[in-house]
Amino acid sequence: MKTINVVAAIICKDDKIMIAKRGYGEFEGMYEFPGGKIESGESEQEALKREILEEFDTEVCVEEKLCTIEHTYSSFHLVMSGYWCSIVEGHMIMKEAEAGTWITKQTLDTLDWLEADRKIVAQLKQIEWK
Repeated sequence: MKTINVVAAIICKDDKIMIAKRGYGEFEGMYEFPGGKIESGESEQEALKREILEEFDTEVCVEEKLCTIEHTYSSFHLVMSGYWCSIVEGHMIMKEAEAGTWITKQTLDTLDWLEADRKIVAQLKQIEWK
């Protein structure tokens, strides 16, 4: 089974976190943390900065790692590292996602999350947000 390595940004601002709703593919309409695949030769931090710049026209500072989770979908195995991030420059203008929004800790359980992202959600519910 193919393994895909990705990174996810937990971008926190004013006690809210930015999330994205997938607008395409097998998981269309489900929520996830912004990010994407790590390209050959990139570090996790470099990939995350590139992905957020491409998807949201925003520069972020990648801070400490929150977690690395693994999840097996029907056709691939996902390894996802989640990092706390802060906005350096930009306004999180969505260029690829169907929709995006800032959510509070109280609304985490109200959304239809991708299975792997639910594992990050479970961790976020247990800790103080940055």
